[in-house]
Amino acid sequence: MSDAGSVDLDDEQGYLGEYEGERNEAGERHGFGRAVLPNGDTYQGLYENGKRCGQGTYRFKNGARYIGEYYQNVKHGHGIFYYPDGSKYEGSWVEDLRQGHGVYSYPNGDTYDGEWLRHQRQGQGVYVYKATGSQYCGSWVGGKMQGAGEIIHLNHRFQGNFHSNYDRGDGDEEESVSMQLKWKPKSVSGLTLWSPVKDSTEGQVEKLKELKTQKVN
Repeated sequence: MSDAGSVDLDDEQGYLGEYEGERNEAGERHGFGRAVLPNGDTYQGLYENGKRCGQGTYRFKNGARYIGEYYQNVKHGHGIFYYPDGSKYEGSWVEDLRQGHGVYSYPNGDTYDGEWLRHQRQGQGVYVYKATGSQYCGSWVGGKMQGAGEIIHLNHRFQGNFHSNYDRGDGDEEESVSMQLKWKPKSVSGLTLWSPVKDSTEGQVEKLKELKTQKVN
C-alpha cells in the first residue's frame, strides 16, 4: 500500500486549470463544481470559499480515486480511497491521513479492520489472512503487532504479547502482514479442536480448566 502519486493537488495556486461550476461574490469556487488540473487529475464536488469542502470525488491520473469528505482542501471525515494496486481503504480521515476507525482491503485479499493513527495501524484491530483464514486480534503500534493479542487458526489459537513482529519486505511499511511472529505466550489451546461457536468454545475452556485443577490436586 502506498500513497505515492496519490496526493491531492491544490488547484487554487494560480496556475492554469479548468473549472466549471458555482462561484461566490468574490469569484471564488463556491458550491458545486468540476475542476481539471494541469497534471490530468480531476475533482468533482463541493467547494467553499475557493477550497474543496464537503462531499467530492477526486480522480488521480495514476488510477487512484477518493470518494468522500473534504475540509479546507484535504481529505477529512469519512471517505473511500481506491489505490492503483487494487487495495482499498474505507473509513475515517483526519487532515489527509487515515486516522480513526477504518477497513483496509489488500490486493492479496487480506483485510484489516480497526484503528488507525497518521496512516498506520494503531490501537485495536483485526487482521484476517485470506489464504489461510487465520486472523490476528489485538493491539497494534506503528503498523505492527505490539502488545496483547491473539492469533486464531482454524483449529487452534495462540494468546500472548507480541513485539514488533511483522516482517518488513521490500515494499512500503503498510504492505500486508507476515506471519513470522515473536511472542510471549499466556496460553495455548491447540490440543483440542476449536469451534468458532461461542458456546462450544466456552465449554472447552471450562473443561481445560477442570483438567488443570485435577492435575494440580
